[in-house]
Amino acid sequence: MQLNRRHMLAVSGAALATTLFAPAVRARAAARFEQPPLPYDEQALAPIISAKTVGLHFGKHHAGYFKKLNTLSENTPFAELPLEEVVVRARKEDKADIFNNAAQAWNHNFYWMQFKGGPAPAEGAFGDAVKNSFGSMDEMQKKIVAASDKVFGTGWVWLVKDGDGLAITGMQDAGNPLAEGKKPLLGIDVWEHAYYLDYENRRTEHVDAVLKKLVNWRFVGEQFQAA
Repeated sequence: MQLNRRHMLAVSGAALATTLFAPAVRARAAARFEQPPLPYDEQALAPIISAKTVGLHFGKHHAGYFKKLNTLSENTPFAELPLEEVVVRARKEDKADIFNNAAQAWNHNFYWMQFKGGPAPAEGAFGDAVKNSFGSMDEMQKKIVAASDKVFGTGWVWLVKDGDGLAITGMQDAGNPLAEGKKPLLGIDVWEHAYYLDYENRRTEHVDAVLKKLVNWRFVGEQFQAA
């Protein structure tokens, strides 16, 4: 009987602890930032971006930004905000660590989505904006490639909405147009982990191939229309 009684007390105590702490655990878990799943198989972007690069880029780097962001934002007001708002607010409040990880988490979410569905042409209002701003899709792509070559070290090249038109901007490190009040339409990662296994130091070759063979320009156009 004594053994049974001890067992019952232990079980009751465990159940009580679960009851007491479960709400707090659930609340904290609900506020945590979660990396979305990759929207296609790791080999889907090959040979432009190899499965090995995608595995490392998505599984290590992208996942790492979410992990670090959760650690940094725990027990802060940032933990209750949507990721996009964290990016903007962290920049305004000069919270560099939180901004860098939140921006990189958001940047990569966007990065993977722009390849979903495979290459597709620019159409409609976005296609018109390309012609009005750059003359042609080919000229716009050349300017994006050139901008990628001017980003010193690590960073991103973004195509953004500029009034009714388009603009290209290179940004260092975790640079994100949202933090500057601009609408991102396309983002090309020019950190070395995005291309070095496949292209070594040939960054512009990688960017050119991504633009011509991977980007779903209909997705980009949808961002333009939604802005």
